[in-house]
Amino acid sequence: MSLVVCIRGGGDLGSGAALRLHRAGMRVVVCELAKPLVVRRTVAFAEAIYSTEITVEGVRAKCVSGQSEIMQAWAEGVLPVTDDPNLALLTWLKPDVLVDARLLKKPVDFHLQASPLVIGLGPGFTAGVNCHAVVETKRGHNLGRVYWQGAGEPDSGIPEMVLGYVEERVLRAPSDGLLKGLVTIGQRVVKGQPLAEVDGQLLTAAFDGVVRGLLANDVAVKRGMKVGDLDPRLDENLVTLVSDKSLAVGGGVLEAVLSRPDLRARYSG
Repeated sequence: MSLVVCIRGGGDLGSGAALRLHRAGMRVVVCELAKPLVVRRTVAFAEAIYSTEITVEGVRAKCVSGQSEIMQAWAEGVLPVTDDPNLALLTWLKPDVLVDARLLKKPVDFHLQASPLVIGLGPGFTAGVNCHAVVETKRGHNLGRVYWQGAGEPDSGIPEMVLGYVEERVLRAPSDGLLKGLVTIGQRVVKGQPLAEVDGQLLTAAFDGVVRGLLANDVAVKRGMKVGDLDPRLDENLVTLVSDKSLAVGGGVLEAVLSRPDLRARYSG
């Protein structure tokens, strides 16, 4: 019997972990919000909540509900995604591994008894306090590294630089309200072009680029919240590929799981 892994959060990084664990033969289920706050939707399994199904790099996922549908998805070789933000399924699922991939970037109140192995991604987690292992999510020499003691690096609040652009890459809500997208992910846009609207206020492109990510329509946002991502590399194909960062973090999660002798002994691959 393959290992069972529950991933809380099906965004960019959580999907990188889900992709690698699924490909390694583990039974993975992703738990999400009823309206996921996911920007890179073309490479996020959370998108199945909105679209019923999504395929990311050849791995098909679909939105399911309840124990029987999750089991059926596994039987079909499909990755199940379910609306279960509070992890009600833990009462029957009893996963071998629980991965918190919500990227809240603040201290998380979590119980180590939730699963034999609890893995936290990024800031907010301290090994031995609210998880057993932390996987580093900050770019740099330690990206994807597994910590069995201590915490990962704190959130810098600074986006990754791409072709000299930093903050300009990130689209942030100008006010509280519902988001209305005016473009699609993967679309080429020009400087000054309207990309989205919140409460009558427009968000425009700061440079020529490709829309790398954008929240779903009618999602409630708060002023200053990240709602989209613009890529200056002008390569539409990149929006269909899981990022190097996500794959590195996913590799760290896989290492953490197989570093535990008790889990490795039961791993059928």
